This record gives sequence, C-alpha cells and structure tokens, in this order.
Amino acid sequence: MPVWQMVNNTYINDTICAVSTPHGVGGIAVIRISGPGAIDVTSKLWKGKDLRDVPSHTAHLGTLNDHEGEFLDQAVTTVFRAPRSFTGEDVVELSVHGSLYVQQRLIEALCRSGARLAEPGEFTRRAFLSGKMDLVEAEGIADMLAARTQAAHRLAAAQMRGGISDKINGLREQLIELASLLELELDFSEEDVEFASREDLADKAKAIIDEVTRLLGIYKAGNAIRNGIPVAIVGNTNAGKSSLLNAILNEDRAIVSNIHGTTRDVVEDTITLGGLTFRLLDTAGFRTTDDPVEQLGIARSQKAISDASIILHVLSPDTDNIATAGDALGTLSDASPDTASAYNFPADKIVITVHNKSDLRPDVMSSTAKSSKSSVAISAKTGQGLPDLIALLTTHGRTLTALQGDLAITNLRHKESLTAALTAARQTLEALQSNHPTVLTAQHLRETISHLSRLTGAITDQTLLTTIFTRFCIGK
Repeated sequence: MPVWQMVNNTYINDTICAVSTPHGVGGIAVIRISGPGAIDVTSKLWKGKDLRDVPSHTAHLGTLNDHEGEFLDQAVTTVFRAPRSFTGEDVVELSVHGSLYVQQRLIEALCRSGARLAEPGEFTRRAFLSGKMDLVEAEGIADMLAARTQAAHRLAAAQMRGGISDKINGLREQLIELASLLELELDFSEEDVEFASREDLADKAKAIIDEVTRLLGIYKAGNAIRNGIPVAIVGNTNAGKSSLLNAILNEDRAIVSNIHGTTRDVVEDTITLGGLTFRLLDTAGFRTTDDPVEQLGIARSQKAISDASIILHVLSPDTDNIATAGDALGTLSDASPDTASAYNFPADKIVITVHNKSDLRPDVMSSTAKSSKSSVAISAKTGQGLPDLIALLTTHGRTLTALQGDLAITNLRHKESLTAALTAARQTLEALQSNHPTVLTAQHLRETISHLSRLTGAITDQTLLTTIFTRFCIGK
C-alpha cells in the first residue's frame, strides 16, 4: 500500500527524497528532499555553509559525504523554505554529477539519515495537499512532462497555470450563488418566500449548461492533441497496410509478407507530422477465414475503426477490384463487394482512400492529379505519392485539433466529471422550468456543484488521488 494511504495522513510528517532528473548518466543529477526534516537530514551529509542558517531560495557550493563520512561528490545545494516551495514544505535540491553510483549512494545515505524514498507523484501530491495547486493543475504538470509537440505543450501549460481551473471555478461560483438563493428559500419555507424568480434562475442555468456543453465539445480536439490523433490503416489482406505503416514511420515496424493474414493484431506506433502526433494503427486485413486467431484480429480491426478519427482505406490492384483507370481515384465503391460490406465506416470518420502499389499500375499513378481530400495514389514500396498522403493527414489533423485559444478539456476524468455535471445541470433546469419543489431543484444543483468540485479536487477521495498521482515519476 502506498505510504500516502496511511491513516490520518501521518505520512505528511515524513521527509522524502528521490532523484528528480531522468534515470541514467548525465552531466548532472538533481536529488530532491522534502518534508519537515529536509534541511536537518541534508545537513548530516553536507560540508559547507550551515544550511540551517541560510535564507530561502539560495544556492551554495560544498561537498557531500555518505552516512559513514566518506566523500561522495562536490555539489550545489539549493534551499527552499516552507511555505515558499513546490510542495509547501521545506525543500532541498542537491545538484551532483550524473554518475549512477553517486545517485544511488546519495539516496541510500539520505534514507539512512532520516528520509525515505518518495512514492511516485508524492512531491506533486504534497503540493496539492498544501494548497499549492488543484487537481487539474497537478494533472497539467503530468501532461507537461509528457508533451511531445508544441500544441500539447501549449495546452499543458495553460492547464498547469490554472486556465481550466479558473473556468471551472467560475462556473462553480455561479452555481453556488444559485444554490444559496434556493437554500435561503428552504430556510423560510414556512413563509412561502421566493428570493429569485424561476425565470432568472433558469436563464443562469441555461448559460452554465451552454458553457459546459462547449467545454465538452472541444474534448475530442484536446484529447487528440494530448494523446495523438488515432489513424486506422485498414484494407484487404495483402493490400500493403503494413508496408504503408513502415513507409510512413520510415522503419520496419510491422512484419511484411505476401502471405495472407500475416497481421493478426493491431500494431500501433506514433509519429509527429506538422507539429501534431498521430497514432497509427495497422490492422488485420479483412477476409473470410476459419482461423480463430485471425478472426480475433479482424474483430480488433473493427474496434480500431470505431476508435479512430481518420481511416486510411488501403486498396491495391492485386487485391481489390479497381475501377477503370479514368476513375482510379474513386471512393469505397471501387472496392470489391466483400470489401465494401466488411468496411462499414461510421459517418463521423474521415476516410482517405489510399490506392497503394501504384507502381504496378502506371495508369493509376498518372491519375494523382485527381488526388483530393478523400483519396490519393501511392506506392509504399517506392515512396511515390507518400508526401501527398502525409500532406492529407496533416491537413485533416489540423482540422481535428483546431481550437479557439489555449483552453481545452484533454483528460477523460475531466470529461466524465463535466458530463455528470451537465446531466445534473439539465435536471436543475427542468426542475426550474416545471416548477418542481424547491428541495428537489436544490438537490440537483448540489449534485452539479459536487461534480465540478470533484474535477478540481475541492471534493475528492483517496482512491482518486492515488490514481492520479501514481501516473507521475518517483521524483515528481
């Protein structure tokens, strides 16, 4: 059980330590110590200016010995005194040379001097419990660490700085104002007093519903920026799907064979194109088969289609019934009847028809002038037409991730809380418009406030905290 699940938060009295820089050998490594004994624990190993007397936010050069007094390394020690630190506690950061041996010996010495090794995410969790940030801002830190593109970095930075929190807290304050009026009416229920017109309250409820709906509406774009745009590569067996994946990635990621049914599972990899991350899903080819393993792969292909935002439907002259050369760059109707029936693409998906192996059909390759937002002719083998396909992917990707401003809901937990809040808010509006009893209307309003409060962490529980903070590395 993580230490932070101990009863009555007794872990807060512990002093914790961890390496905060990435694992491995580097120029320097930073070891972070936090807790009421951070300065005293470090002082037992430190040779230099007395850390107990130095001001906060100052750095000092000295040496570090292990717990037995043996020299370890020259170091720079930076002291941050509570509450002006990341965690809100006393914090010491030791910058030492990046030797793995030095890092391990120093952590061992700190633990023998009164500290303990931090749990994953425990530094950030302490910052949350100290009121330095709310849950949304804490999750923004995790997203910042994981950001691989400029767009993902921009959204994480806005979340970390409190942009989403400010928006949610503003909605919550409006709801609390509405709730206070209804609660006041309940207090004076015997006098049958109405402190606010139901029409005014309904108008305010509508405005809140509209804002929550807007936030939910941009979740898909925000999630695509944060986690990558899912792209399913689908088509008949031997159409060249795996070859296409390898060509886009410029590496041999998937096994390529002329044997039908080679791909039995979804092969996934990511690539950054035009500043956006794409999650490429190479799927099992569709065909009639009695092989239970291949059937399972086909079922997973259908799920990949369902989850994808963009579908690359791969056709080839040796596996599909291509129409005449003059109409070579057509749509799904060009495929054989079996293929057309197998691929029941949802209407909300962007489908790009990829005419592969065009090196086998010069007439098809000569038709690339007809390439549009929905089709392109390529050869995964020679690379012909691949830039056109990548350009199409990038264009559609920018459309899918288009945002107004830097605020977006990117986290599934946030989406679920907002969805629950929206349901409760609509119930509140219905109660107001239908003149339901005030006690029932107030209850729906309380539920709306509760869901928004759980989003930011104003109301939370240990299970939620553990789930969120174990996503972090040990030194964060």
